[in-house]
Amino acid sequence: MNNFAEIIWVNTYRKVTYYTVAVNDGDALFDAFVDKHAVENKEKLNHILAWIKVIGDKIGAQEQYFRNEAETADTSALPPQGVNKEPVYVEYNEETGTEENKPNNLRLYCLRANEYVVFLFNGDIKTAATPQECENVRSHFKMANKLTELIDEAFQNKEIRWINDYTEIEVDDDFLLQWD
Repeated sequence: MNNFAEIIWVNTYRKVTYYTVAVNDGDALFDAFVDKHAVENKEKLNHILAWIKVIGDKIGAQEQYFRNEAETADTSALPPQGVNKEPVYVEYNEETGTEENKPNNLRLYCLRANEYVVFLFNGDIKTAATPQECENVRSHFKMANKLTELIDEAFQNKEIRWINDYTEIEVDDDFLLQWD
């Protein structure tokens, strides 16, 4: 069975342009991620969306803000590691009646193509030490690794081209990422 994915623009901020993909004529992966977690994990999702905005508007897609959990060197995840990086994720502790900075275990897998372009894929709540061991994120992680590999190849083959001093990409209208 042949699979395919279409590249879709998500948003352009001052420093970063974000893209996603739609696989086999389905919903865009990032849209599916937002739709699912807006209901199930709203605060955790809002934390990741805040990071997307901060990276996009203020700091750029610097490598240290992306979590390396990948099989390939280029696939990464949000949010960044560390509970005290702004914006922080805060949970209410019912035992103490206080809010505390906590690690956010919601993962959004992505490809940081460079400091100006990021592809946002999909993810879920990570419940194990590695994505390969986690029932929730394993399929999202594998898909992100496959898409990263295909996007990297498409850049090398000039099917995806850099424009505007590497701050945006361009593809032909009929271009699709394809794999078995």
